[in-house]
Amino acid sequence: MAGHEIPEPADRKQVADPLSDLQAAEEVRPSCDPAFRHGVVVGFDGSTSSERALAYAIGMARRSGSGLIIVHVANRLPTTVWAGCEPPVFVDVPDHRTEVLGLELACADYLSEVPWILVERGGDICHELEEVGREYSADAIVVGSTHGIVGRIFGSVAGRLARRAQRPVVVIP
Repeated sequence: MAGHEIPEPADRKQVADPLSDLQAAEEVRPSCDPAFRHGVVVGFDGSTSSERALAYAIGMARRSGSGLIIVHVANRLPTTVWAGCEPPVFVDVPDHRTEVLGLELACADYLSEVPWILVERGGDICHELEEVGREYSADAIVVGSTHGIVGRIFGSVAGRLARRAQRPVVVIP
């Protein structure tokens, strides 16, 4: 039957185009400062091992002539712990530690050698470090190693990140 068209059902769902979803995600994501493209991402929480990682990352950024992206991952707790909700919903726990770390870093003389920014994220540390690395097209991610029983039982951030990252991971003892 030439010229005969079958009407589309009103309740038919449109199939999503994977490329348009990718483009939409890129448009939603805020653009990163180009000065920090191909920089060095470092996880920092103020601990001794993260301070060593920061020192190494500063040297690495200085040698490569790139910027330093310092990432502090704030706490996020599932509300299912006390509310019994399904599916798990995450609540941002106020973490004033980022503000304190930012002030300490701003006053630090050793950071005057390289351009740097402090990025705060909430969630899984490994995922967030890798995500920031992807957003900034980082050349490497630097983290401190975990010393203690918690890291041995649950696995260290450095070990999990090294197994799943899409870019080089430097673990500082």
